[in-house]
Amino acid sequence: MRVTTTVNGTERTADDVWPGESLLHLLRERLGLPGAKNACEQGECGSCTVYLDGEPVCACLVAAGQAIGRKVTTVEGLAAGQALHPVQEAFVEAGAVQCGFCTPGLVVAAHDLLARVPEPSDPEIREALAGNLCRCTGYEKILDAVRLAARRQAAR
Repeated sequence: MRVTTTVNGTERTADDVWPGESLLHLLRERLGLPGAKNACEQGECGSCTVYLDGEPVCACLVAAGQAIGRKVTTVEGLAAGQALHPVQEAFVEAGAVQCGFCTPGLVVAAHDLLARVPEPSDPEIREALAGNLCRCTGYEKILDAVRLAARRQAAR
């Protein structure tokens, strides 16, 4: 099947997509966007989180065909050209990036949270990131990054 979808603002097409192929596979292997990571393939870890029509989803659980005619935004699409999004910058500056495997999903989840709740409390941050697993950081630096991004966005 042919899948045509708008990814990070650009219409993209992939041919010969098999019906059971995931959106994650489409993004990584066919469209060359490796940001969303392939970890659990069961929607448990959050490493593959992307936006689908503005809603965060685990790309491993979405069939590629479900993206036809829809808008997908990946972690790569949050940046403005070479300039990182403030959430991405905050993750780097706060030291919330270690092995980097969970980072794309956490950045998308944090971006979504801050779009909905500009000044979240710690419990709100924890709840918003609960679907994202990290095995390296112990989460404190990740929480620091979200707090930093929130402060910077509030100052704008």
